Amino acid sequence: MISIESLAVFLAILYLLLAVKQNIFCWLAAILSATLYFSVMYSAGLYMEAYLQIFYVGMAVYGWSQWNSAEKPLLVRSWSKTNHLKAIGLILFLTLLSGYLLETYTEAALPFFDALTTWGAVVATYMVAKKLIENWIYWFVVDLISVFLFLNRDLYLTAGLFIVYLIIIVFGYKTWKKSMIENKNGAADSNRQLR
Repeated sequence: MISIESLAVFLAILYLLLAVKQNIFCWLAAILSATLYFSVMYSAGLYMEAYLQIFYVGMAVYGWSQWNSAEKPLLVRSWSKTNHLKAIGLILFLTLLSGYLLETYTEAALPFFDALTTWGAVVATYMVAKKLIENWIYWFVVDLISVFLFLNRDLYLTAGLFIVYLIIIVFGYKTWKKSMIENKNGAADSNRQLR
């Protein structure tokens, strides 16, 4: 019998592989994986991670709509330093606030790490939906911390998933970077032809 965690892991890997290829069906795999992971995380006492799964479902719908835009295809692009400073500041502020609330009012396991990975994932997921190249860097940091978080809660399959994620992230970054360069070169070629 396949466990819920095993099926969630399979769908999560499928999501990331499809995202690397910029395949819109990554969002369907994300919805299915997140739905299963809600119960896995809640059972492990990782409440922020559990409720993050609800956010993932909503962001998968949003990501699908962004990538399926009828006006023009969404291209891989980069964020300004100012946007990164704002994003990192927001992650740290929400981590401290949520971690404190979880530590004070719940029996949550590792509340500050749970909060950090959750808010980092919220920002990184938004970045994937907007096809921002730096999402892969944010995900690398979040997933590296998550490996230790899940090992601490005896979620060995999920920790293994996040180790696989770390490897796929490297390829995802390289693939999206290549796409971004090709898009810039294609736009430059088009501009030259118009002159």
